[in-house]
Amino acid sequence: MQSKERMVGGSPEAIDLRRKVHIGEALIQGFLFVCGVISILTTLGIVFELGRESLGFFTRQVWENTDKTLATAVDPDSTELSLSRGGTGIQAGDLIRIENEIMRVETATGEVAIVVRGQQGTEAVAHPANTTLFRGRRVSLLEFFTGSKWNPQIGHFGILPLVTATLITSVIGMAVALPLGLSVGIYLSEYASDRARKILKPILEILAGIPTVVYGYFALTFITPLLRGVFGQNTVQIYNMASAGLAIGILILPLVSSMSEGALSAVPRSLREAAYAMGATRLEVAVKVVVPAALSGIEAAFILAMSRAVGETMVVAIAAGQGPNFTLNPFRSAETMTGHMVRISGGDLSYDSIDYNSIFAIGLLLFLITLSLNIISQRIVRRFREVYE
Repeated sequence: MQSKERMVGGSPEAIDLRRKVHIGEALIQGFLFVCGVISILTTLGIVFELGRESLGFFTRQVWENTDKTLATAVDPDSTELSLSRGGTGIQAGDLIRIENEIMRVETATGEVAIVVRGQQGTEAVAHPANTTLFRGRRVSLLEFFTGSKWNPQIGHFGILPLVTATLITSVIGMAVALPLGLSVGIYLSEYASDRARKILKPILEILAGIPTVVYGYFALTFITPLLRGVFGQNTVQIYNMASAGLAIGILILPLVSSMSEGALSAVPRSLREAAYAMGATRLEVAVKVVVPAALSGIEAAFILAMSRAVGETMVVAIAAGQGPNFTLNPFRSAETMTGHMVRISGGDLSYDSIDYNSIFAIGLLLFLITLSLNIISQRIVRRFREVYE
């Protein structure tokens, strides 16, 4: 129904009920839509670029030294290679490289290999005796996720040292930020007066606004000497995961406290008044009534803070140390995923090399970790909102 009649001066007059177009509102709506599309396209572009370069990491031919050499010289037409003893074994189907020529192994028996010359566009040429053989291989997902050594330059592609260091620093940071942040949120929501709240909240906002590089040097020049004084210089290394984790905890403390305070303040006042009417104390109301009612928001704050801790870069790059080290000791030096990306991308890194592609493989894994944490956060919020609404 688009029109309706009304009586004006004793005669009916039609009323137009169709929605009127407001140019200003339409422009604002269109602008917001364009912003949303741009954000989605930006995210898709990041995922595409990470995926494309990561695919190059897993499909690139990596040449490793077999510690074998040619026992005799090879002419351009020869397909039989006599190899030295020892070294890595050669199998049928392997790709090998001698100088600039790539060959495919047809059969390998003992120290003799039958090959197909001039593979992948290379030219079959003569090779003198004692020339080193290199075997080609590709990085497998199994090696990437289970290997305990990471150094792409020499053929070590296990991501575990970087992942372990990232998780240790993040867990230490969460162990600091979660209880303190929740306590601050409860205080601001349930105990603090208006004057105290006006003083404390800006202080927390100042902590959130300090550059992360300052936290890194704070960890290196204050937290590390403090830990070395408490636990001993022989126990705590100058660069260690514990000091970096503690600094991360201080860094994400404002995030946890702010989101927790917001979730607690959103709990209806009627729940508090009902608990007080039953004779509950302020502490009982805060812990047994308000916190359970705001559990969805609190858990979402925890998981988002975990995502922030996992993605932190400058603190771990300065205080945690450089060089992948597979260890569970938080007082030892180790390199996180973000710290490793900063270190190798700042040096002499050849474009389209295995080291270059490894940055994107690490970045894609980091993206998937944070994406999983955010998905878990959204599911927790939806689940508990259904309970308390």
